[in-house]
Amino acid sequence: MERTAYAEMAAIDDVHWWYRARRTVLGEVIARAAAPKAGRPVVEIGCGTGANLAALVPFGEVLAVEPDAEARTHAAARSGLTILEGRLPDGLPDDIDGAGLIVMLDVLEHVENDRAALMAVAARLKPDARLLLTVPAMPFLWSRHDEDHHHFRRYTASSLRAVAEAAGLKVEMMSYFNTLLFPLIAGVRWVKNLTGSTEMDTGVPSPWLNRLLEKIFAFERHLVGRLPMPVGVSLVAVLSTGRD
Repeated sequence: MERTAYAEMAAIDDVHWWYRARRTVLGEVIARAAAPKAGRPVVEIGCGTGANLAALVPFGEVLAVEPDAEARTHAAARSGLTILEGRLPDGLPDDIDGAGLIVMLDVLEHVENDRAALMAVAARLKPDARLLLTVPAMPFLWSRHDEDHHHFRRYTASSLRAVAEAAGLKVEMMSYFNTLLFPLIAGVRWVKNLTGSTEMDTGVPSPWLNRLLEKIFAFERHLVGRLPMPVGVSLVAVLSTGRD
């Protein structure tokens, strides 16, 4: 990502509606569909500035991996954890091999060879372990935000399924999410692209609007994985080796 992006994320990811609601939704998905067995650590690959680490603690001992030194510094300071250096696809540390759950939250789109990245993670998964990942969805939503964050792509459900299966992984659950706000977000992105706006997407709105958007998005914790979600700003998938 751009160097300024890490500091910007660390400054807002405890309060911004998108980060807060996403943690709520994904916590429910983990509890229902991907909870690791007792005594097995949870590993976040690509933990960034560490915003999600505290939310993973209820599911077990947490280990974290991050390639960027500046982001590791932010993550270690806020979590109190030792953040391991490592990168996809060829630089993952051996410490993660006993994981009961590996989490990659908006990471895969940053890796040029996504199939190789998933193959590298699959090689570390025990037969009864799970990989939970999220990615940005809908290629037509591509915007300056994707460019500033050095994304290589946005996914559809079919393209994410294809790369997961090509890497030898079984799709146990896949769903779009951030669906209820999709029309609003798509409209804003369309206007920005049409007008050439350089305004960033990461600003925190006024407190009342921030709370409202968080409540709407967080409500999807009751829906994801239970009801069909035909579109969404993001995708979530639970994957396994299929060797249980």
